[in-house]
Parts: sequence; C-alpha cells; structure tokens
Amino acid sequence: MDWLIEARRRCSRVGLAGCVMVAAWLACNTALSVLLLSVTNGNPPAWALLLISSGPLYVVAMPLAVLVMRAAPALPTRRFAMSPGRFLTLLLMCLPIMYAGNIVGTLLSSLLSGGTAVNAVGELVMRNDPWTALFVAVLAPIFEEWLFRKQIISRTRRYGERLAIVLSALMFALFHLNLFQFFYAFGLGLMFGYVYTRTSNLLYPIAMHMVINLNGGVLAPWVLSQVDYGTLELVSSGDVAAAEQALRGGAMGGLGVVMLYGLALAVLSIAGLVLLIAKRRSFVFYRTPEELPREAAARTVFGNPGVVAYIVITVLYILASLVLPM
Repeated sequence: MDWLIEARRRCSRVGLAGCVMVAAWLACNTALSVLLLSVTNGNPPAWALLLISSGPLYVVAMPLAVLVMRAAPALPTRRFAMSPGRFLTLLLMCLPIMYAGNIVGTLLSSLLSGGTAVNAVGELVMRNDPWTALFVAVLAPIFEEWLFRKQIISRTRRYGERLAIVLSALMFALFHLNLFQFFYAFGLGLMFGYVYTRTSNLLYPIAMHMVINLNGGVLAPWVLSQVDYGTLELVSSGDVAAAEQALRGGAMGGLGVVMLYGLALAVLSIAGLVLLIAKRRSFVFYRTPEELPREAAARTVFGNPGVVAYIVITVLYILASLVLPM
C-alpha cells in the first residue's frame, strides 16, 4: 500500500505541474495579449502573436512545471539507437493518425459549437509568415518533447511503459487547449512517446515532431498559397466553364502544385495506414520493476488529484472556447 500511495503521489505531482504550467502560460499570455492589442491597434503581426504565446510558455511556464514535478524523480535509462528504416516507418504511421485525428477534431468542434468554432491556430499558420517556421517547426518540437516526453515519461515509466506513454499523450493533447488539435495530438503523442520509450533519446521524437509541424505549419500553407481559394472553389463546384476560365487566367501552375502535394500526401498516408495495420504487433513494451498491478494502474496514474485537476481545467477551457469568443 505504501508503494501505491507513493506512486499516486508522484503522478499527482506531475498533474499538478501541468496545472501550474497552464495557469502561468494563460496568465502571461492574457496580460501580453492585452498589451499587444493596444500597441498594434488590434492588428498584431503573426510573429508577435507567436512570441507572446510561445515565449512565456517556453521561458516561464514549462520551467515552472519541471520545478514542481522534481518531487517525482526521473528513472535513468540506457539509450538505444533507431535505424533509419524503423524511423521512417514510424514517421509514415504518423500521417494517417494525424489526418484522421484532424478530421475528428474538426467535425466535433463544428458540431459542439454549432458551426461557429474557429481554429485560431490554423488561421495563424495560414498567414504563411516566415516566423512560423521558427516557432512551429523548430522551437515547439524541442520544448514540447522535452517536457511531455523526457520529463513526464522519465518520471512515470517506472510504473509501466504503457501508462507513462498514455499519460504523456493525454497531457500533451489537452495542453493544446482546443478540440481541433486534441485527437491528432493525442495520437501523435502516443507515437512520439513510444519512440522515446524505446530509445530514451529525445532527438528521435523531436525530429518526428519537426517533420510533422514543418508539413502542417509551413509546407501546407505555402502550397495552398500558390492558388487562391476562389479557384479551388470553382474547380470543386463542378462549374466547368468557370473553372476553365480561371485556369486559363494563370492558375493552372498553382493548382498543379496543390494537386501534386495532395496526391503525395494521400499516397504516403495510405502507405502509413497499411504499415500501421501490418506492423501493429511489432510495438514492444517491457515490464518495469515497479509496474503497477492492472486493477490499480489507471486509478493510481489518472485518478489522483493532480492529474484530475489538470484534466478538468483544460477540458473546461476547451469547452468554453467552443461556445465563447476567445
């Protein structure tokens, strides 16, 4: 019983650290947002929005979270290399997870909000600002993997690898604070967590995260910027004459880039889905010395005050963002 109580206390500490992180992040972001809007007359540049959101998160909120969870000691582990073939296989598996999760999140957001929900992150990324590459494709993967994989998994894996991976993925998904990103972030978090658990090398999940964010946050907006939305609507509307006129006007090259990109993603996603199904039994998990008994595992890791508080706070914020203007 003492062992279970200690495990519950340490997991609760990790959840409490998540609460501190979210509270500090939102407080700093709110204060800086008010200041920024007043300085820019309500029209801030994309780089400034990214700076006031990510800056306090990386410099203040995440370090505070790590300080709080220091009471749960990390488990030292040996590093293992991953072959390039295995890395690419797991990366391809991420694609169907990402796009399926994105579809589910978008549909549920629209359904629960009556069609009024706005994907603020998506709109920010679609501005195609060069600063997006720095914040979204470089800094975010480094800091997020450092916290959610290295810090959280290293401190909870002693109680079971699967439990640590799921806890990390759940906290990672809820950390995004919106339903649009929740499902694909959870799925990708499971994959990143598995990669970190099998290698204990943060470079692998960081690299995967960078590739995913580079595609969705930099490459995709650039591809879509090659053709205007009006042309895309005409092509998809079935109005052949109007579409032909638009294409003759010089939109053919841009539309070709979009179609080629879409075709490549479709092929890679199908390949990833096939691999995910065919190699589902290749995912290996090892029993840990302090692995929790099945009947007490979920209650100990997820039913403690800290993790419950983190789930409640983030879920309430997500639900509020669907019905209230944020």
